[in-house]
Amino acid sequence: MGGFFGIASKQDCMLDVFFGVDYHSHLGTRRAGMAAWDPEIGLQRKIHNICNAPFRTKFEHIFEEMRGTSAIGCISDSDPQPLLIRSNLGTYAICMTGVINNADALIDQYLSFSGGHFDSMTGGRINQTELLSALINQKSNFAEGIAFAQKSIEGTASILILTQEGSMIAARDLKGRLPVAIGKKEDGYAAAFESFAYHKLGFEDVRELGPGEVVELTADKMTQLVPPRKEKKICSFLWSYYGYPTSTYEGVNVEEMRYRNGAILAENDQAAGRDDPIDYVGGVPDSGTPHAIGYANRSGRPFARAFIKYTPTWSRSFMPASQQDRDKIAKMKQIPVNALIRDKNLLFVDDSIVRGTQLRETVEFLYESGAKSVHMRSACPPIMYACKFLNFSRSNSDMELIARRVIVELEGDEGLKHIDEYADGTTERGKSLRRNICEKFNFASLEFQSLEGVIKAIGLDPEELCTYCWNAKE
Repeated sequence: MGGFFGIASKQDCMLDVFFGVDYHSHLGTRRAGMAAWDPEIGLQRKIHNICNAPFRTKFEHIFEEMRGTSAIGCISDSDPQPLLIRSNLGTYAICMTGVINNADALIDQYLSFSGGHFDSMTGGRINQTELLSALINQKSNFAEGIAFAQKSIEGTASILILTQEGSMIAARDLKGRLPVAIGKKEDGYAAAFESFAYHKLGFEDVRELGPGEVVELTADKMTQLVPPRKEKKICSFLWSYYGYPTSTYEGVNVEEMRYRNGAILAENDQAAGRDDPIDYVGGVPDSGTPHAIGYANRSGRPFARAFIKYTPTWSRSFMPASQQDRDKIAKMKQIPVNALIRDKNLLFVDDSIVRGTQLRETVEFLYESGAKSVHMRSACPPIMYACKFLNFSRSNSDMELIARRVIVELEGDEGLKHIDEYADGTTERGKSLRRNICEKFNFASLEFQSLEGVIKAIGLDPEELCTYCWNAKE
């Protein structure tokens, strides 16, 4: 995924931007960067790899290296950024969140007429932020350039730019799949993916940008450069998985949505007549926990944390580069509370079931710790399609998704004509999907949230939500 944060201020803002970027660390694990503008020095930039160390430790000396009254920063799960670009629009720093799916075609098109070049990475791949800037630079100003770039891109691009004059330009992607929030206090403006990041720094909400909207921010004012579009398709997974509990998108708080979602899961089980003997309800940490609290509160079953994640040294299990190392660390982090596991019937709620690799090991760990049975609930419907727009559930093939894989095992390609039935737990195909996943992972039972349940828990108009990974509707 990734996220960005920036401030345009009347005074040095490096410390505030340091904290603001750090508050986006839950959104990515590969690289981080900061860029600053100072009236005397001009633009400066630093990028660090954060695969094996958190943002704050890599950037703790940034105050000795950079200063500025305006600054931006990002957490990136993809390419190094922000980049410093010198072009017909001047020199500027730029970062983005999203993905460009038609990069090869755009690169070929650009090279065919420009006579220019790109800095190529290993394997010939191009930094997508550099490609984005090449598109923007084809126009005579930032407003036109950003609009042109976003219309050219197949995918998603929210953008934050720091100009050579010290102003910030913030742009939300065309469909509004990702949030961009604007805050204000006496000496400046802030732009962020996560609005709570600037709340902690004393900024108050101005508003969230609309789809495709572009604004310029200085210490004194916000100027709209491109008005918002009407159509919105914000990512539903922001509430189910990616969003930090304190985050609010489109007026809907993440933690509250997860409580509602878990409660709806419990109601679904009650309506289906399920009466499994459950001693404790728990969440697969971290984002599964609030869903589980909602389930426990509605079902009347006691909530308990049967195992705890040990995070002081390895805060996120997906930080190492290799899957083998990630799986090993995930297992090492799980510390059992034996009194809450041994001879107990446990029901766990996870935020989603994508590939299932780590979940299988979690269930094995619970049985090894003496659990009598392990029931599983997914706070999302079965994921049937790899995301085309963000980095969630992105893969080389849809067949990496456990639900897709089981469907093909059951019926071959014919089964893919009946995905809607497999997603529905009340149909024979839906029951077969759940039964087979139970056998693979040794679940005592399994159920998924319905698409209607997720939408109800979010509480927005369904037409404003992207649900592509569940039903291929953008």
